[in-house]
Amino acid sequence: MMSAIVLLHRWLGIAFCLLFAMWFATGMVMHFVPFPSLTEAERFAGLAPLDGTRVPIAPQDAVKASGIDDTVRIRLIQRSDGPVYIVAGRSLTTSISATDGSIAEAKSPRVALAETEQHARNRGIDCTNASSIDLADYDQWSVPNGFDRYRPLFHVALGDAAGTEVYVASNTGEIVLDTTRRERSWNFAGSVAHWIYPTVLRRDWALWDRVVWTLSLLAAIASALGAVLGIARIKVSDGRLDLPYRGWHALHHVIGLTSMVFVLTWIVSGWLSMDHGRLFSRGQLSPAEAALVSPSPSWNALSSISWEPISPSAREIEWFPFNGRFYRRDRIAVDRQMLFRPGDTAPNDRSGFLSRSEIEGLAQHLAMGCGIPSVVPATDDYLVLPTIPGAPVYRSICGDVWFDIDGASGTVLQRLDSSRRAYRWLYSALHTMDFPILVSHPSIRTILIISLCSCGLIFSITGIVIGWRRIGTKLTR
Repeated sequence: MMSAIVLLHRWLGIAFCLLFAMWFATGMVMHFVPFPSLTEAERFAGLAPLDGTRVPIAPQDAVKASGIDDTVRIRLIQRSDGPVYIVAGRSLTTSISATDGSIAEAKSPRVALAETEQHARNRGIDCTNASSIDLADYDQWSVPNGFDRYRPLFHVALGDAAGTEVYVASNTGEIVLDTTRRERSWNFAGSVAHWIYPTVLRRDWALWDRVVWTLSLLAAIASALGAVLGIARIKVSDGRLDLPYRGWHALHHVIGLTSMVFVLTWIVSGWLSMDHGRLFSRGQLSPAEAALVSPSPSWNALSSISWEPISPSAREIEWFPFNGRFYRRDRIAVDRQMLFRPGDTAPNDRSGFLSRSEIEGLAQHLAMGCGIPSVVPATDDYLVLPTIPGAPVYRSICGDVWFDIDGASGTVLQRLDSSRRAYRWLYSALHTMDFPILVSHPSIRTILIISLCSCGLIFSITGIVIGWRRIGTKLTR
C-alpha cells in the first residue's frame, strides 16, 4: 500500500507541481486585483436623470410591446436617445422606447458609442477619444454566464489615461461591464490563470466545468497522498526527529509538514469551488419557490393603479410584484430609494424599503413553520450584501432552510439549507480566509493570506525541482 502511495504521489506531483505553484502565485494576485466587474456604484453613477415628461408609454404597454410573456420586472432608465423600458423575463430581456413603444435595442455601433459616452461623462471619465471596437458574444472579460442574457456585447475603448474599456448590452443599451488596463494586465497573472479561464475553454461552461473539476480533484488527491506519506515518513530516534531525506527532498518534506494543513485544506476547498451542486446544494430557489418570489403577473393590472409622477431626481425606476402586490421603487441615489405601494395615501406611508411584515407575508408562502424575519447584522457569519448599500436584509428561518430577502428589491439573495451553510465554511472560509474575525481585521487577513500562499509557493517550487530532476534522470537512462 505504501509503495502504491509513493508511486502515485510522485507522478501526480510531477504532473501537478507547476499547477500548484501557479495556483498559489495567482491566488496572491487575486487578493489585490479581483476579476473585472461593473460595481453597482459605478453603474448607478453612469445613469442619467430621467426625463419624466417624455414617457407617454405605460409600463404595462411596454410589456405587451416586448412580447415577453413571463415578464417578472420592468425598469425605466434614460438613454442618450430617450427614456426606455428594460423588460426582463425569466430568460429574455429587451428594451422598449418609452416615447413610442418601439423596440429600442442597441444594435448599431453608433448607439453603443453614444451610450458609452453618456455613461463616461456621468462618471467623470474622459471619453473624447472613445471608439467602437467590435460586437462579439465572448471575449476574455465577458465570458461569465451572468452576461448571457445581454449578448452579443459591444466592446468600446474610451481612450482615456486608465485605458478604460466598457461593454454595452446589444439588447438594452446598458453598460454591463468595464475594465481598465491595470485590471486586464494583472488578471492575466491572476484570475485568468488561477481559474484556467482562457476564452476558448471558458465560453463552453460545461466543458470548462468538467476540465477544472477533474484537475482540481486530481490535485486534491495528490496533496492528500502527500500528507499521508509525509506523516508516515516521520521517525523518532532517541527523542529526535530523524527524516529519511536529504537535499531538496528534505526541504520538500519539512515545508510540506509545516504547511500541510493549509496546503491540503486550500487545495481541497479550491476543488469544492467547482462543486456546482455535485456534493452540496447550490443555494438556489426551487422552481416552485422561484415562481412565488418572481411571478409573472398580469401587468395590465398596473393600469388601475394611480402612481405618483416621476421625480426629476430619479435615475432609475423599477416595477415589480411582491407577494401579490405591485411595487414601484425610484432610485434617487446609489444608497437611497423611494418605495411606492398601491394604496399609499401620504408620504409617511412610504418607507424606502420593504417592511418586516411584508417580508413575513412572502416567507409564509415560501415554506411552512417560518419564524418572524429578522434583520441580518453586518457581523453575521453568512452575510450577503443587499442591492443598495445600507438596505436591510431580512432572514426568515423556516425549519432547516433560511431565506435572506433584500429589503430594497424584494429578491431572495440566498437560500441557505444545512448543506449550503456547511459549504460556506468548507469552501469560502477555508479558501479565501473570510472567517468573521479575519474579515473584521483586513490587514491581518492580508498578511495571513500572503504568508500562507508564499509558503505554498515555495513548497511547490521544491516539488518542481524534484520533479525536474526525476524526469531528467529517467530521460538520461
